[in-house]
Amino acid sequence: MKKALAFAAWLAVSTAASAASTTVTPDAVPDGPVARTFHVGALEVIALRDKVRTIPNDGKVFGAENGTAAVAAVLAEAGAATDHIDLSVDALLVKDGAKTILLDTGLGPAAQGLLLASLKQTSYTPEQITDVLITHVHGDHVGGLVTSDGTQAFAKAIVHISAPDWAWLQEQANMAALVKVISPQVVTFAPGDQVAPSIRSLSLKGHTPGHVGYQIVSGKARLLDVGDLVHNPILSLAKPGWIISFDKDRTQGATTRRAELAKLAADHEIIFAPHFPFPGIGTIKAVGDHFVWQPDN
Repeated sequence: MKKALAFAAWLAVSTAASAASTTVTPDAVPDGPVARTFHVGALEVIALRDKVRTIPNDGKVFGAENGTAAVAAVLAEAGAATDHIDLSVDALLVKDGAKTILLDTGLGPAAQGLLLASLKQTSYTPEQITDVLITHVHGDHVGGLVTSDGTQAFAKAIVHISAPDWAWLQEQANMAALVKVISPQVVTFAPGDQVAPSIRSLSLKGHTPGHVGYQIVSGKARLLDVGDLVHNPILSLAKPGWIISFDKDRTQGATTRRAELAKLAADHEIIFAPHFPFPGIGTIKAVGDHFVWQPDN
């Protein structure tokens, strides 16, 4: 019980084009847990819903240097509500040979995350997860590593975290409960390392000390999990140079975001954006000095 309370307290503080073989329509997703299966080449890939977070347009996250009116104007032009911003929190499961790999774990049950419920809609169980790949150690990506009673959620899995992020995580007092639980599982890697037979990490600097994306490759098909390179399909793309308070190094985060979005648009690469509307699969298109989201359908 003490372990569960400690974890809940921590969470409250931290809180290719042909690769997809089935239709994925963001506007047809029901409420509650959802699992959406598609393929990247020969690999089975499943998008798993965790939760949708709503944050106010108060200048504390988006537009801290630009003001709430500027944020509202961008949202209004896209036909979105202007008083709040919705952020999905989702994860990805990849069946890679003998490995059953989970990319990030969502907020976790202590924050009413639905990841485990979404996983139940697949043929896989938490005990079958062999590897967990963490893009970065913010609470909405690592919270699901621990159950509501403070035990390991994926007890048989190796948890892969970049060395810079693991070191940073251990420095944070409010993360102590999580660190204690998962330490026996953690294996570190350097950003850019191959982390699974079909998956290589990609350094995406600025968000956290060791923030990475994951490039999934099968034959000629590719899918890039971009982690927190972007957070919102309107604001992150219309104003990629705006800082976001979630970034530890806000200037570097904005620089990385613009450069990577330009590459993704030029390459027409399919991405998984865990904070975009479920299932978060689509491509980036360049339009003048900004970008737009094209969900895959």
